[in-house]
Amino acid sequence: MTVQQEIIDRLRLIRTEGVGPITYRRLMERYRTVAEALQAVPLLARAGGRDRPPSIPAAEEAAREIAATRKAGGRLVFLGDADYPPLLALTEDAPPCLAIAGDPALVQAGCVAVVGGRNASANGQRMAETLAAELAVTIPVASGMARGIDTAAHRGAMTTGRTVAVIAGGLDQPYPPENADLQQRIAATGLVVTEAPAGTTPQARHFPRRNRIIAGLSLGVVVVEAAQRSGSLITARLAQEAGREVFAVPGSPLDPRARGGNDLIRQGAILVECAADILENLPAAPVPLKPRLALAEVPEVVPQPAEFAANPAVSVLALLSADSTTIDDLVRRCHLPHAAAMAVLLELELAGRIEMLPGNRVALLSA
Repeated sequence: MTVQQEIIDRLRLIRTEGVGPITYRRLMERYRTVAEALQAVPLLARAGGRDRPPSIPAAEEAAREIAATRKAGGRLVFLGDADYPPLLALTEDAPPCLAIAGDPALVQAGCVAVVGGRNASANGQRMAETLAAELAVTIPVASGMARGIDTAAHRGAMTTGRTVAVIAGGLDQPYPPENADLQQRIAATGLVVTEAPAGTTPQARHFPRRNRIIAGLSLGVVVVEAAQRSGSLITARLAQEAGREVFAVPGSPLDPRARGGNDLIRQGAILVECAADILENLPAAPVPLKPRLALAEVPEVVPQPAEFAANPAVSVLALLSADSTTIDDLVRRCHLPHAAAMAVLLELELAGRIEMLPGNRVALLSA
């Protein structure tokens, strides 16, 4: 098989219906080649109870996506490639494929994310610019290219160093439109990263996925100004879950745009007044989190009806609900060997009946 065919097959698997980042990793662990995994997907989905096979893109469709990415000035980088960001690869739901424009070496050692609200105050934007400019002398600064704090962070970083823009849509779909020139400049001097295929117009559901990439690329995330329901708080939470440091700039209690950052400080985020507060507390590498279940909290094995043994999928489904549970807990309770339980979970996810989640968790999808 040629390298080009390998790339096309990998992209086809990634774009297959029901194959998310976690499922992709499980498939690649289970099968020797991408071609074998592609052949297995319809059989696994049928075993999980799906009536019709999942939609798998044709090779021509994958080739068109590759060509469209090149036309937009970028290229594709796959999980496991030398140019794939190492810190992002450590996260459980790392995107199997990224479209990038610029220099991937920029994120090989990690960066610092500076994020905040779109409806930012003048003081908030000034603070973001100042922090980013001071940080970029030492380390690349990442942000999400949104209006407000993100744009200020990118512009500030570019005055002294380099910046990484993580966008929600395709490389050829700058958002917001007024940042098209800024995105082009960042691609020329820094790095633009997206999980979305070329031609994808940003929608609301894309932004939380973009936020996990910002968090995953970074050794630390700095929230400059964010309301209590801001997407920046999602980025901070994802960073914490990935073992990254969280920082926040305090703001006036009279300004609702500062409440999210102030709450983070109350919850243990490091208070930031200048770039030194960040650099002095930035970890050299992600800090592994403790297991979700301590030994004393491991639940006892619960007996299951004898008829479950005849149909492992029924046994697994009976233990699941819309509220996620840990896979380790599920395996203990379903009376299946670990390998068998993981095989059943893979079949059920490809059948669209469950969802595999970060944190080694799983949840039942509504019918």
